Amino acid sequence: MGDPILTADCVSHTFAGPNGGTRALDCVSLAMQPQEFVCVVGPSGCGKSTLLRIMGGLLTPSQGTALLYGEPTTRPRRRVGFVFQKANLMPWRTVLDNVSLPLELSGENAEVRQRAALDLIQLVGLEGFERAFPGELSGGMEQRVAIARALIHEPEVLLLDEPFGSLDAMTRERMGEELLRIRAARHKTVLMVTHSISESILLADRVVALGPRPGRVRAVFDVPLPRPRDLKMLHSPATGDLSERIREAIA
Repeated sequence: MGDPILTADCVSHTFAGPNGGTRALDCVSLAMQPQEFVCVVGPSGCGKSTLLRIMGGLLTPSQGTALLYGEPTTRPRRRVGFVFQKANLMPWRTVLDNVSLPLELSGENAEVRQRAALDLIQLVGLEGFERAFPGELSGGMEQRVAIARALIHEPEVLLLDEPFGSLDAMTRERMGEELLRIRAARHKTVLMVTHSISESILLADRVVALGPRPGRVRAVFDVPLPRPRDLKMLHSPATGDLSERIREAIA
């Protein structure tokens, strides 16, 4: 096993407040290898999203260090892409223009922007919707646009914060399978926060279980399912046993 690409070294965080603040995380440590897919699960309010923001340089921890390739992560980097629960698309821009926005902001010429955006729109399965506006898209389609936009800079690491949390159950399952396909095509290192244990088992190589606030690592589970994966794998006895063990760890 080589050097980790992304590391949390005893990361703790307290949000300031009038009564001494709220401690969200307590000495969380995690190391991810290149091209590994890790899901973080735990009860609401246990600091999952706080951890993700610290790992991506959006938030400075109260204690401990987040590292990218061994260097402290103190600000967002182009090597890291983000997808949040809300797609946060610009409603006045088309799908093509939303996807290409990061390249536009970095000064790439129009031809390069369009070629890269069209390639990603095809990757996420939105051919034919290049000129559509966000108001014409379903929730799942909006998240596909958000994923394409996050990939436009070719980041090495993708951080996903409950990207399918607002979708209905069937769309969420379908988007999980789509994420597996996209990740297989682009070979990214992925750290994803989710409330869904079954979703974490379907997607991840490892599942990190955090306990109630302040979030601490209760257990780390290897997912033994072979790749490529599909939803049928979630119905095996082994998967059911793993789900129960994760559920017990986060209780």
